Amino acid sequence: MKGALNKNISNIIGKNINKKIVVIESDDWGSIRMPSKKVFKEMNQKGIDSYGDTARFNKYDTLASKSDLTALFETLSLFRDIQGNTPVFTAVSVVANPDFIKIRDNDFRKYYYEPFTKTLEQYYGINNPFPLWLEGIKNKLFVPQFHGREHLNVAVWMNALRENDIETRYTFEQGCWGFNNKHRHGITYQAAFDIENKEELDQQEEIIKDGLDLFEKKFGYRAKYFVPPNGPFNNKLEKISFDGGIKFMSKSKIQFEPIGNGINRKVFHYLGQKNKLGQYYITRNCFFEPSAPGKDWVDSCLKEISIAFRWHKPAVISSHRVNYIGVHSSLNRDNSLHKLTRLLENVLKTWSDVQFLTTDMLGEIIAK
Repeated sequence: MKGALNKNISNIIGKNINKKIVVIESDDWGSIRMPSKKVFKEMNQKGIDSYGDTARFNKYDTLASKSDLTALFETLSLFRDIQGNTPVFTAVSVVANPDFIKIRDNDFRKYYYEPFTKTLEQYYGINNPFPLWLEGIKNKLFVPQFHGREHLNVAVWMNALRENDIETRYTFEQGCWGFNNKHRHGITYQAAFDIENKEELDQQEEIIKDGLDLFEKKFGYRAKYFVPPNGPFNNKLEKISFDGGIKFMSKSKIQFEPIGNGINRKVFHYLGQKNKLGQYYITRNCFFEPSAPGKDWVDSCLKEISIAFRWHKPAVISSHRVNYIGVHSSLNRDNSLHKLTRLLENVLKTWSDVQFLTTDMLGEIIAK
């Protein structure tokens, strides 16, 4: 009862919209995670293990294959809203990964990256799934928006490599970094825009600018929406994102803004809030993580959607890529898609006038 009360309260404040809108945001597309089941097994044997919610990411998550994308698109294509539109994933994507060979060849003195399309080629060869990304965009099933250049805190990771951190060097040789929620001075490698000190902001500005340009080069359009990985984000970086075309920012309702030296500032946000640059904040209010154990995700997400609609808010659903990946376990993907099917069936049955939109489409409605 306390949880339901809190969810109701958190949906009261913010922009009211007199339409029943469902947005599905799915993070992490384009980023590497666990290269293979073999690497996962060897890491566990060496005691480099996972815990908590991180465990499912290391066990299941990797770059999506053709089969993964095909299965996802086929599931989404089964449904139509009142206007005849299919459900659509706002695929919150990074556009680059570390170039492990160049970094090693330069003795860890300098960071190098490669476009995620090159990483896809290395993983899948002639079965490169990138053409399916473009097909998903064309058919409005899978529309990428910006998650950063990498899902990696470059400064923190490179410092650990230079200092010859044993676990970091070992996993580097396996072609990954996102293990055991590894961190340095309280900063996880996955949190791309967390900072140890303010001097790192200059490098992060360059990463955002570079990433947004690479996004346009790969997809043929400028990103409008930005979801900083893992949450930590110094709000001074909003300016460089605005200059790069970002109109809408994802923020937690309670943001812990890193300002350096281990200090975080608490900042409150709400749906439709506008910053001094004219960017609008989009907040998530529903969660669907069917690969995570211990919860009826269909039932809980339906209840969250109901609460959102009760307070005339759009249902902005968070659902990470890991749920839909079958490379390491087809059962993981199939179970999640079965639950996604049940969720969408119930949404259309309960709210026949629902509309499926991408986040940037929702943002344009809020801006008007």
